Amino acid sequence: EHTKFFELVGLKAKSADEVKKVFLVLDADNSGFIEEEELKFVLKGFAQNGRDLTDKETNAFLRAADKDGDGKIGIDEFAALVKE
Repeated sequence: EHTKFFELVGLKAKSADEVKKVFLVLDADNSGFIEEEELKFVLKGFAQNGRDLTDKETNAFLRAADKDGDGKIGIDEFAALVKE
């Protein structure tokens, strides 16, 4: 569950600038969006021994964040998801 995850990793308490920095790290191809392929590796961005998300987890995360339905997560969508 994304809300619990962001709380556990301490992202929920971070400033908007810090959340943006995390987004930029997760946006591996620098497209300005976190796409499904990048989302699978989100846990590895927070822990060296993090695992890949399953397809089911990836899809649930994407559905929760992708408010405009374009199939990817923009910075504003990511920031809103973190603060939920």
